[in-house]
Amino acid sequence: MKKMRLKAYFIIFCWLVSLNLFGQRITAEQYINTYKDWAISEMKRSGVPASIKLAQGMLESGNGNSRLAVEANNHFGIKCHGWSGGKVYHNDDKQNECFRKYKDAKESFTDHTDFLTSRSRYAFLFEYKSTDYKSWAKGLSKAGYATDPNYPQKLITVIERYELHQYDKGVKANAQRKQNTSARTGSRTQQSRETNDDFATFNINRHQVMVNNRTEFITASRGDTYKSLSAELDMMPWQLPKYNDAKATDEIREGQNVYLQPKRRKAERGKNTHKINAGETMYDVSQKYAVKLQRLYALNRMEEGTQPDVGEVLYLRKKKK
Repeated sequence: MKKMRLKAYFIIFCWLVSLNLFGQRITAEQYINTYKDWAISEMKRSGVPASIKLAQGMLESGNGNSRLAVEANNHFGIKCHGWSGGKVYHNDDKQNECFRKYKDAKESFTDHTDFLTSRSRYAFLFEYKSTDYKSWAKGLSKAGYATDPNYPQKLITVIERYELHQYDKGVKANAQRKQNTSARTGSRTQQSRETNDDFATFNINRHQVMVNNRTEFITASRGDTYKSLSAELDMMPWQLPKYNDAKATDEIREGQNVYLQPKRRKAERGKNTHKINAGETMYDVSQKYAVKLQRLYALNRMEEGTQPDVGEVLYLRKKKK
């Protein structure tokens, strides 16, 4: 009797395996119906568009049918990168690379959010609207999420083919990006991102991160360069120079503010004007108030590249009449 039961179990097992091998794979529609609620929930938590999350999951996991998704519940192709949990090894860009292994698919969806919100290289994505899936798709590729040059278009095609953008509508995010840049960078010591009264501070490697005009920045130390800081902060080489209206080869002065996110279009409330002191340039004012340099010129109706006179009053929030 025991042998008969074992034989029956074996037959059922083989039947289940055959279903998976011969056509009983998860379809795109089934994947969407299964995971759309999780994607929407994560969008509320973080601001990562549900359409982007679903499209990435579908592409990276082959609609949940890939080996990584089946064996490791890894739907987004996230590699170990200091991961202390379960691991699985898989050939990707290189042979036998380490990938994260999750207890279930939901943990993969949650970790994907945490991965994007905890790394500075993706910070600029959260400047886009959560309904702007095209900018998000292009931004993910620009930030180095995937090596495939066609990755943005593939995401956009999936989103539009299955109308995934419908899941972004009407969803209000509770928060934008996490303050702690990643688990390995240290912990926040104070939170005041939504207030303009004081600088919020927390540590990231050897630098203290502060917030000015809702924009994170560090104070440069002697010997810092855009290249060295990009490597230290796990950011793409183009990000820091762009955020600071500079070139990658420009020198960084000791004590200079170096912004880790795009600066704002105007200064914070209460800081309406600035009177130019001797030796001050438009760039100095831009860095002081975390206002984009080009925007500062526009607010003051000045030609780009020109400098203000000592004593001249610059407008920081409204356009000069």
